[in-house]
Amino acid sequence: MKSLKTLKRELLSDADTRAEYDAQADEFAIVRELIAARARAGMSQNEVARRMGTTQSVVARLESGKRPPSMRTVERFAQAVGGHLVMRIESKPA
Repeated sequence: MKSLKTLKRELLSDADTRAEYDAQADEFAIVRELIAARARAGMSQNEVARRMGTTQSVVARLESGKRPPSMRTVERFAQAVGGHLVMRIESKPA
């Protein structure tokens, strides 16, 4: 059985797959930050959902990355985990 790391390396060796993966990098970064913020807060998805006034399944969908969340939803998530949203636009490296 292949490890996830090996499988990822093999899949990303294909140019088309790599291009598609790279195109979604910003969305993946948002998802990673949502999960990391919840983990830093030591909270479950249920606890975040309760504080957001929603359900655990909504939080799970946010953390799945299947759809980009709205800014308002990310703000509510940040508040629920005891933080605040900071956004910046950076120049791409040359």
